[in-house]
Amino acid sequence: MSRQIVLDTETTGLSVVDGDRVIELGCVELLNRKLTGNNLHLYFNADRDSHEDALRVHGITTEFLADKPRFHEKAEEIRAYLEGAELIIHNAPFDMGFLNKEFERVGMPPLSSMVSGVLDSLLMARDLFPGKRNSLDALCDRLEVDNSGRDLHGALLDAELLADVYINMTRGQEQLLSSDSMASNNKSGSAVVIKKVDFAQFDLPVILPSDVELAAHEDVLAQLDKSSGGKTIWRKLA
Repeated sequence: MSRQIVLDTETTGLSVVDGDRVIELGCVELLNRKLTGNNLHLYFNADRDSHEDALRVHGITTEFLADKPRFHEKAEEIRAYLEGAELIIHNAPFDMGFLNKEFERVGMPPLSSMVSGVLDSLLMARDLFPGKRNSLDALCDRLEVDNSGRDLHGALLDAELLADVYINMTRGQEQLLSSDSMASNNKSGSAVVIKKVDFAQFDLPVILPSDVELAAHEDVLAQLDKSSGGKTIWRKLA
């Protein structure tokens, strides 16, 4: 059974090096790509104020957090919840950096040692939609995920939206079912047999692009490079 956790945090600021802390953690559980409702949502008293810019983003005040637990009080609960799962995080290095520092403060190993892997949905989106905006809001608009209730950032809400975005971005994986799953969906009750095809038996022709097609392709690459501000990897390699 595939267990994935879609995770998001809110923090007092952008710099873990300068002592910014995690103040909210939101986790949404997926089992075999299905939402289970077994979510984890925690606020933390960070013993410091949020920067003004951060406060404008998440709206979580120091007064609201005054009676919330410190991270160390919930660290073991978080570890137990995340253990063995694959994490799905949008811009994973940011959240991972903050959580690793929180675990380090309480003498616990880094997050990567607790989980089976980490999938960065931002990198996935950049591969799927090169040259386009791939913020969570942009992906919600593109994939028709309703984010009308998102006036401020919130870790649980953002994790729930990201779960929907991830499921939409990976729709094709629904076809990658196990033989047991396919057999259970077969109305006749018989197992589904997938026939393998040996492509070596075919003499496949190689069709080269014309000059017009090559020019059109180069034009598309140039447009992508321009829209990304000259950050396309193929230009750098060239």
